[in-house]
Amino acid sequence: MPPDIGFRVLKLDDSNMKDVYYAAGDYDQNLLDLMASNIKEDRTDMDLLYGCLLEWGLPLSLPHTHEEIGGVTVHTYNGGDLIACFADTISDEVVKEIAKRQPLRAVFRDSSFANSPAKINVEEIFKLLAPNTSIKVI
Repeated sequence: MPPDIGFRVLKLDDSNMKDVYYAAGDYDQNLLDLMASNIKEDRTDMDLLYGCLLEWGLPLSLPHTHEEIGGVTVHTYNGGDLIACFADTISDEVVKEIAKRQPLRAVFRDSSFANSPAKINVEEIFKLLAPNTSIKVI
């Protein structure tokens, strides 16, 4: 891995999200299957992370680290200004570990959760362990 010399070049691309604007009559089962995830297939964790930074108006020049927790990659931006996990499946243990760190913001991928109760459980974990954290699910 080349050394980090503190210089980044970023190219602006289109949105990380799929275009899901269809008329009601255009929906069929095949289209619904394609929309199981709202994120474009060719997007990486870094694409999603920088998209979130831009949406929240955070500077792109601050430090970023990543580590493995419970078998998934967790990204930490500026020592906890934002913690993100975009894994396909996220366990409650990983969510609890992120919440214990009390980040200002936490971001997860919508498709990481099996169902609505799993997403509600994330909110409850954060209410208990990190009540001041803003949570976003993309």
